[in-house]
Parts: sequence; structure tokens; C-alpha cells
Amino acid sequence: MKDDFKLVASLIGDPVRATVLWELLDGKAFTATELAIAAETSASNISMHLSKLMNAGLLAAENQGRHRYYKYATQEIAYAVEALSTLIPPASKKMKPVAVLTPIQQCRTCYDHLAGKTGVAITDAMLQQRLIVLKNNQFNLTKKGRQWFNELHIDATSLQLQRRSFLRPCLDWSERRYHMAGSLAAAFLNKMLQQDWLRATKNSRVVIVTAKGQQQLYNRLKVVIK
Repeated sequence: MKDDFKLVASLIGDPVRATVLWELLDGKAFTATELAIAAETSASNISMHLSKLMNAGLLAAENQGRHRYYKYATQEIAYAVEALSTLIPPASKKMKPVAVLTPIQQCRTCYDHLAGKTGVAITDAMLQQRLIVLKNNQFNLTKKGRQWFNELHIDATSLQLQRRSFLRPCLDWSERRYHMAGSLAAAFLNKMLQQDWLRATKNSRVVIVTAKGQQQLYNRLKVVIK
């Protein structure tokens, strides 16, 4: 077990491979060329790194036409990468506070669910309204919460029957507090995108909260997005 952990740690510790794993947090699959550009390395070098990640079971690949796309082998790997990002040390206390958050800090995707200041604010509001409760470091959906999601046409009961995690806390690397993760959080993100509460941005994890989204989040959760 220890030797296996050391192998995985050494794989993730390489700057090129760390960049690859970070880029895949978008939830999208990328070609080797796209990942080489992100990592600022050559095609031959990225190929070597991708092979190592695949051999370790961290990445999977699938062919579509002439292209080969790389993605995480399992969802748990995405959660582990996001969790590692919480080890990034906070800014020095001697630095002047930043008045405006960067877009990635304000609202972003964390693999398949919402994160950043907005994701944490939504989670806080759900806790305050007892749509979810935190017990023993785990989130649980209440009866009131189940009805709330049903009104959005999100079938929490069906999601709970899936093999993947249903609802769990995920430590936000920029806020250092929990946001929601799991199949319910993923379904909620998809619903907000479909309803144009949120809009994805091209080639980025940044998510924009629309005027409609601001209104809906305030009406339903009393969340104020600035």
C-alpha cells in the first residue's frame, strides 16, 4: 500500500502531469495536443506523460474519428485532485486583501458540480433553510430538501439509487469551506445550465451567473450574487 501511494504521489508531483490532471477538472475530455499546449510541452513529451498516467490507472482514453481524447479514469480521481488543491497555502497575511475575486474564485465547476464563492453560498443557504443537514461530516438531504429539488424536476430518489456518491461535502480550495458534491449536486448544476441560470465559458472552468440566475437564486434560496 505504501509503495503504491509513493508511485501515485510521484506521478502527480511532476509539473507536466500535475497540469494535465488540473486541466481535466473541467469535466471535459482533451486531446493530447490540447493538453500539450496547456502544459507548454512538446507532443512527444506529453505522449510519454499521458502513457504513465494511463498505466497507473489515473486516465482513460477513447477514440472518436481521428482524435483520441483523455479523461479521468474514475470520478474519484477528480475528487482527489480537487482535494489536493486545498493544500495550496493561503495568501500571505502581509499582502493587501483583494477587493474583487477572480472569476475562477467566484464561480467555477469542480469536475461535475458547482464550486467557488457561489457554490459555497448556495450550500450555506441550503444548510440554513434545512434543505440539507451536516452530520458526522456528511451532508444529508431532508424531506423539505427532497421536495425543493422535486419542484425543479430533479428526482433525488432516483439519483440516490445510483452507484456513485449521492451527496457529500467537498472542501473548496479557494473558500476553504464546503460546497456540495455528488450526483445530486451534478444534477443541480446541469439544471441551472439548462435553465440559463448559469452559463459555461469556453475552455475554462469559470461559470457565469446570469441575471435570471441571480433572480432565481435569490427567490429560491435568498442567495445574493454580487
